Amino acid sequence: MFIENPLRKTFPGVCRPRGRFGFKAACLLAGLLFVGLPLPAYIGPGAGFAFLSSFFVLFLTFLLAIFSLLAWPFRALWKLIRGQKAFRGSLVERAVVVGLDGMAPELAEKFMDQGKLPNLARLRAEGFYGRLQTTTPAISPVAWSSFMTGSEPSKHNIFDFLSRDPKTYLPDLSSARISKPKRTIRLGKYQVPISKPVIQGLRRSVPFWKILGEKGIQSTVLRVPITFPPEKFNGHLLSGMCAPDLKGSQGTFSFFTSDPAKIQKAEGGVFFPVEVKGNRVETHLPGPENTMLRVPMEIKLPIRITINENKTAARIEVSGKTFTLKTGEFSPWINLTFKPGLGIKIRAIAKFLVTSLSPHFEMYVTPLNLDPEKPALPISHPFYYSVYLSKLLGSFITLGEANDTWALNEGALDEKKFLELTYSNHVEWEGMLFNALRKMKRGHITIVFETTDSISHMFWRYLDPGHPALKKGPAALGPEVIEDLFVRMDGLIGRVTAEMGPKTALFIMSDHGFKPFRRGVNLNTWLLQNGYLALTDGAEGGEWFKGVDWNRTKAYALGLGGVYVNQKGREAQGTVSADEAKALRKEIQGKLLGLRDPEGNAVAINRAYDKDEIYSGPYKDNGPDLIIGYNIGYRASWEAVTGKVTDRVFEDNPKCWSGDHCVDPAVVPGVLFSNLRLAKPSPSIMDIAPTILELFGLERPGHMDGRSLLPAGTSKLDPAPARKAQAPKKGKKKK
Repeated sequence: MFIENPLRKTFPGVCRPRGRFGFKAACLLAGLLFVGLPLPAYIGPGAGFAFLSSFFVLFLTFLLAIFSLLAWPFRALWKLIRGQKAFRGSLVERAVVVGLDGMAPELAEKFMDQGKLPNLARLRAEGFYGRLQTTTPAISPVAWSSFMTGSEPSKHNIFDFLSRDPKTYLPDLSSARISKPKRTIRLGKYQVPISKPVIQGLRRSVPFWKILGEKGIQSTVLRVPITFPPEKFNGHLLSGMCAPDLKGSQGTFSFFTSDPAKIQKAEGGVFFPVEVKGNRVETHLPGPENTMLRVPMEIKLPIRITINENKTAARIEVSGKTFTLKTGEFSPWINLTFKPGLGIKIRAIAKFLVTSLSPHFEMYVTPLNLDPEKPALPISHPFYYSVYLSKLLGSFITLGEANDTWALNEGALDEKKFLELTYSNHVEWEGMLFNALRKMKRGHITIVFETTDSISHMFWRYLDPGHPALKKGPAALGPEVIEDLFVRMDGLIGRVTAEMGPKTALFIMSDHGFKPFRRGVNLNTWLLQNGYLALTDGAEGGEWFKGVDWNRTKAYALGLGGVYVNQKGREAQGTVSADEAKALRKEIQGKLLGLRDPEGNAVAINRAYDKDEIYSGPYKDNGPDLIIGYNIGYRASWEAVTGKVTDRVFEDNPKCWSGDHCVDPAVVPGVLFSNLRLAKPSPSIMDIAPTILELFGLERPGHMDGRSLLPAGTSKLDPAPARKAQAPKKGKKKK
């Protein structure tokens, strides 16, 4: 028997649902699956899908390779002719965007002034630097969607990690849906799909690289959030944030321990009790659900572990592979094969880490990543692009939320091992970037590194001495973790600028900044206390609005900062008419403005944004009615994000996840550096797309809200010259 949180990781930068209740999995990429109430949108990437994708990916890749070989001379000639025409009005030959998700401008400016970021400082001096206005709300999938489309959220339809179903009041992941195959045949105990599931992306509007492609300008897009499922365009793409693991979740780690005291309900992972018999441990690794069975069951891989006599290393046997690990040593990516039956194989990759052999055995296993060489879901465009990258660079992480923040939160990884794993993922992405830089001399390249975001989330408490998370005990590390992060990113930028040609435009940007997250705010509890939300008689509030009496509820909160009116004709059990809704929004908005935390003795909410005041696009009504702009130090509490009503409006945040950006957008701008001298002193994240289009001689489409940052009448550019990377100035060594 093991204790598992049945709600796997939901969304990056936010909370993962908690507790043992009706859901089997929440906010999976394919939707939610309730015990006894499966949503039509849900299907895990199981056996049937693997058969319909992995097999044909490899088969079609083989056929395409033969076709490409035969057609190469003709394609090369066509590209030469078309390329000359495509770049005729271009100001540059290449535009490169390096996204450093979550880089905070205050720290970048501080470290530049101290001489610790020489490469970014040089861009500031010779090109451009400014604080980049983010979106409302300041949430990664929202901001990166505005980056790629040049439009505000109500035009691209992404308002949060979560969207709510007004028919059920229950959440889905906002980025995509996967529907079950409509046709199956029964073969004994099996139910074999004979049609494909439909993967539907929910982001709307058009990414600027698709507009470039239509004019013959190719792009390489690497790990940009909200690019799963991959869309067809003239170029190459590897999906980023919101691409799932093999279990269909946003990342579910496994932790095995012989210490009964460590068995716990875990967010974003599963804790397995094991028994050491002699020098042996036998257990299993949980895999995807076998959706080919008429009664679906989890596929399990047996694991046999043999501990050496000195208890310094262990031999691990799993899925036909045998490898030995010393204590504290990560394995390379291990290829794993799950067999649901009928000769079908589902491929995954994972890393193993033996954290202890004495007095207790403990082992961490990363989430089951889709094998990029044999993906069970489409994670790239063209479909063979991930295969190409893996053949060229070796296996790499494919999970959208790559860095396992919840393993650190739950104690499955310590801080040093979390950093080691995070930076190893970062190195893989660097390999992809420099491969693209060396092979694409004309066109556009964008990559987003989530390293800055993940490390800032987990270690911001070291910049905030009064943070509740520091009360747990002596600090293992210190503020040098964040400083080292910025120095490493500056080194990356130095190596990127060394690859720049004379006609290359470079943009270094972040989608938002960071602030401390000390105290959580439960708006559902506030709505209950102020008469806007009601519970059924005698009920206690539970996750996903358990116990809420919708017939007496006027408003409710869901996600990282959204308040919704329970509106008639829109919500299934609406109580507020459309005419009354606007007045109710104003009333709640006025009461929340300046809401004080009596214990923290501070204002918790700077502003509540009414959707009618900030949005004008066709998808406005899909978003929250009010978007909450939290003050520095505050954010939606972990329980509030999942719709739980508790007995407290305010509570401490004791987690390692101690920094955040889901606050008032005015206090968390991002950064923008360029080797070009840009004209706008206060750029917006929506300005990047039209700027790149103008660089290639294309007009800004009417749907874009952003404006080009190039000086008016620009007909010629003189980018700052490429130079060798500079090392930071050496300061006094810290004691």
